[in-house]
Amino acid sequence: MINFEEEIAKFRPSTEVDQTEDVVLHTSLKDMTDLMLEILKEKES
Repeated sequence: MINFEEEIAKFRPSTEVDQTEDVVLHTSLKDMTDLMLEILKEKES
């Protein structure tokens, strides 16, 4: 039978997941709202 406490203690997250999380959290990504506001500002100028 599986000992869940033992398995949880052995668990180590994938380095790819950690790296991806760092990139996503520390990158300022434009969403559609940002893009639309930028386009509107350009049209007004």
